[in-house]
Amino acid sequence: MITTPRRRTVLGTALAALPLLGLAACGEVTVEGQAGASAQLTIIDDQEREIVLPGPAQKAVVLNSYTNEFLRAIGAGDRVVGADRASLDRLPYIDLAENQIIAEGLDQLNYEAIAGLEPDVVVMPRNAVWQEAAEQLEAFGIPLIVATAWDTEVVDETLTLLGQVFGREDAARTVLDFRAEISGLLQERLAEVEPVPVYFETVEPYLTTLPGSGFHAMILAAGGANIFDDASGGDAQEELTVDPAEVVLRDPQFVFHEFEPSAEPVDRFDTLAEDIAARPGWDGMTALAEGNVAIANGWATSALGKSIGALYLGSWLHPEQMDGVDPDEYLTRWVTEFQDTELSDPSDYLQGPQA
Repeated sequence: MITTPRRRTVLGTALAALPLLGLAACGEVTVEGQAGASAQLTIIDDQEREIVLPGPAQKAVVLNSYTNEFLRAIGAGDRVVGADRASLDRLPYIDLAENQIIAEGLDQLNYEAIAGLEPDVVVMPRNAVWQEAAEQLEAFGIPLIVATAWDTEVVDETLTLLGQVFGREDAARTVLDFRAEISGLLQERLAEVEPVPVYFETVEPYLTTLPGSGFHAMILAAGGANIFDDASGGDAQEELTVDPAEVVLRDPQFVFHEFEPSAEPVDRFDTLAEDIAARPGWDGMTALAEGNVAIANGWATSALGKSIGALYLGSWLHPEQMDGVDPDEYLTRWVTEFQDTELSDPSDYLQGPQA
């Protein structure tokens, strides 16, 4: 059993960070000329840049795995003709050849290779080298769209924007409805729960999350309280490496470690669980003493703007309030319906507290 602290809070702030169905502040579109695929579009991307397209994009080079996931979700994945290698490593179900890899990550793009693929548009997140790319691609007459799918706070706006760019507005609304279903469920079940103190760790030991990050919003939406919500000095992703002794002093009631995302199952669960259990002084923490440790492949828990992760975490933190809700069903729907690929047993990707 997880004991809860004395204070009671309403999860309005967390659910605002994981919005139900926000209206896009960016991603506005104007259609000029006759209706149809040939109608000219004027798009406003997430950097408030105005881009004119001759019509919905039919061929695109897309950087970042989260953006590629969103394009699969709105039924435009078959229009991707080039991507970064990191996207293919995380999403092996993307069917691209070696000559369609135009970068290893979000920098050092091969602009001539991009031009050779003759895309209608290039899409990349704001933490990529988009200023350089916009200048280089202009010489080839290729427009650039900045859309940041990894940022939890603008997921709805990003989906809306991508729906406009690719002429898949209805499909984007279907994805938004699915996300709203999850957010609404969390709000209904956990609106007034007493938050459980959570220590979240991503990829590297002692690398935790701070307010302003998607992981922090995920914790709050799940009815948790980030034990480092008062910390500062994080990096651009609002992550910070903390002192192991400070984790012990703050005594979380739940520990959640997310490792590198990959759609290909990677069995690191036992190794990571043993590492966490063997950390000096950690065996006396409430979370470890009561067996409240979860380990997950980030491909599953970070899916759909971390909505899937919030659902799993909420079910672990508040099993009574979440009784009858099966997060595995939502993960399966996301993978089979929206990613159009197969899912092995969900336990290949997430392992929660042992009963």
